[in-house]
Amino acid sequence: MKFGVPTEIKTNEARVAMTPSGARELTQRGHEVVIQSGAGEGSGFGDQEYVAEGAQILGNAAEVFAEAEVIVKVKEPQAVEVEMLGPNHTLFTYLHLAPDPVLTKGLMDSGATCIAYETITDDRGRLPLLAPMSEVAGKLAAQAGAFMLGAAMGGRGYLLGGVTGVSAGRVMVIGGGIVGQNAAQVALGLGAEVYLYDRSLDRLRELDGIFGNAVSTCYASSLDIEQALPEMDLVIGAVLVKGAKAPHVVTRDQLSLMKPGAVLVDVSIDQGGCFETSHPTTHEDPTYLVDGVNHYCVANMPGVVPATSTRALTNATLPYLIKLAELGVDEALASDPNFAAGLNVAKGEVTYEPVARDQGLKLAA
Repeated sequence: MKFGVPTEIKTNEARVAMTPSGARELTQRGHEVVIQSGAGEGSGFGDQEYVAEGAQILGNAAEVFAEAEVIVKVKEPQAVEVEMLGPNHTLFTYLHLAPDPVLTKGLMDSGATCIAYETITDDRGRLPLLAPMSEVAGKLAAQAGAFMLGAAMGGRGYLLGGVTGVSAGRVMVIGGGIVGQNAAQVALGLGAEVYLYDRSLDRLRELDGIFGNAVSTCYASSLDIEQALPEMDLVIGAVLVKGAKAPHVVTRDQLSLMKPGAVLVDVSIDQGGCFETSHPTTHEDPTYLVDGVNHYCVANMPGVVPATSTRALTNATLPYLIKLAELGVDEALASDPNFAAGLNVAKGEVTYEPVARDQGLKLAA
C-alpha cells in the first residue's frame, strides 16, 4: 500500500501527519510512503530524515495525491485538496464535519473514503486519536487564557496566579474530559482558583480523586454556570459531544454578566464552538472582543507547538496506519468496529450518524 503525506496548508499549521519513525514502521513492512518536500520542516524533520527511513520525497501536493492510495493529514482538507481527492483515495485525518456542510459535500462529491481521527473509539468508548491533541489543547488553553488576561491583549490586566497580598484569578473550566482536566491542571499550576464543571457525576468523582481539594468540581447545570460567570476571570470551554456540533454553554446575553476584560477560550471551536459568540480565529489574529469580553477561538491550537503535537499524534495514529497497510482499508474497518466508527464519508454518502443528523442528510444504509 502507498501512503501519501502532503504539507499542511491550513493557516499557521506546521504539524505533519507522519514522523520519520512512522515512515520507517511502514516501509519496513514493505509499504511505500511518499512525502511532500518540506512537509516535516515545521515540526523539525528534514526531507533527508524521511529518505533515510525509506520514504520518497515528491515536489508538490498534486504529485502526492496522484501517487498515494491513503492520504494521511493532520487537519481537514482545504478546498484545493478536496479537488485532488477521488474514489481511489482513502483520507485519514481530523475532519470535524458536523459544523461544516461545505466540506462534507466536497468529500461526498469526491467519492473518497474518509476516516476521521476524532470519531474512532476504543473498547471503553474513549477517543484515542483525539486524546493526544486534547491534552495539548487543554494545556495551551490555560496558558493562552492567562496571557490574554493581560491589558495589552485586551484583558483585565490581572495576573492569573496573583501575588503575595493580591488574590489569584478565578478560572471556570466547562467540560471534564481530557481537555478540561489538562486545562485545570495547568491553571492550577499557575496558581489560579479553579472550578471544573461537568454533567457526569462519575466523572466529577474521578476528578475529585485526581485533584483532591485543589480544584472545586461543580455540576454543569445552565443555572449554576450562569450564577458563577460574574466571578470568573477566565472561562475555558472544553465541551465535546462525539462527532456532533458542540452545544452553547454560554449565551450572548450572559456576556453582560461577566467582568469587562474577562477571557473566553473556546477549545470546542472545531466542532462549532460552545459559546454562542464564538467564531474561528487563527494564531496570527487569535482574539476579538464581544461586549467587552475577550474571545480566543483558534481552531488549530496544537499547531502552535508542532514539534510536540506531531510526535504525540503519530504515536496515536501509527497502529491504525499499520492496520490499514496490513489488512487493506475494507478489511481493517470490517474487522474492528472501533476503527469503523471513524468512517464519516464513503461512496458519496455520509456514514456517521451525528454528522448526518446535524446537517439534515441521509445516512448511508
